[in-house]
Amino acid sequence: MDWLNYTLFTIGGDTPVLLIDLVTSVFGLACVFLAGHNSKYNFWIGYIYTTLLFLMFWNKNLYASLLLQPISLGINILGHYRWTHPKKGEQSSEDSKALKVTMLTWKQRIFAIASVFILAGAWGWLLSLLGNRWFVGVFPSDPIPYHDACVTVLILVAQFLSALKKWDCWIAWLLVNVTQMWLHLRVGHVFMPIVSGLYLINGIVSLFNWAKLYKKKA
Repeated sequence: MDWLNYTLFTIGGDTPVLLIDLVTSVFGLACVFLAGHNSKYNFWIGYIYTTLLFLMFWNKNLYASLLLQPISLGINILGHYRWTHPKKGEQSSEDSKALKVTMLTWKQRIFAIASVFILAGAWGWLLSLLGNRWFVGVFPSDPIPYHDACVTVLILVAQFLSALKKWDCWIAWLLVNVTQMWLHLRVGHVFMPIVSGLYLINGIVSLFNWAKLYKKKA
């Protein structure tokens, strides 16, 4: 798929700015902006964004992030349903057909943190073998397996909490933004580190927006 390497222009003479990076960035920003403003339409944009991310990570041999996308699509579908089909007692005070914002208990938060460490370590180890010991010559090795795995697991946790409309999802997203910004810089992405920085700002704003919704039971 040569079109994935279509270069719009270069920065500094040797750093390419790819079309796939730019398009993915635009859809990503639109998705998180709508989510932060409690809009169910973020899921429709999210379906396209997931597809674009799959192609972008395929292009960089980031297998953990690549394999995340089909799972992300499933979580996106779950979230779309949960946000628009609340059970009795879960309805927003402002819209009976919308799910209200809730918070995790401290026990659930500790479980989530422990899960990230365990899953990221195990996944990173498996990725370190892919291309080095397994499927040598078939797949290029992941250049940063543990970092790639850490970002992947954090995203899964953040997405799952978002699907359940938990306020805590924005804490997870802030951690994702910081680690993902570093990952993009390490593999040479140009637009995505900028987008991750904008995600970080949006995450902080959304953290306070959802805190207000939680207090209003909306």
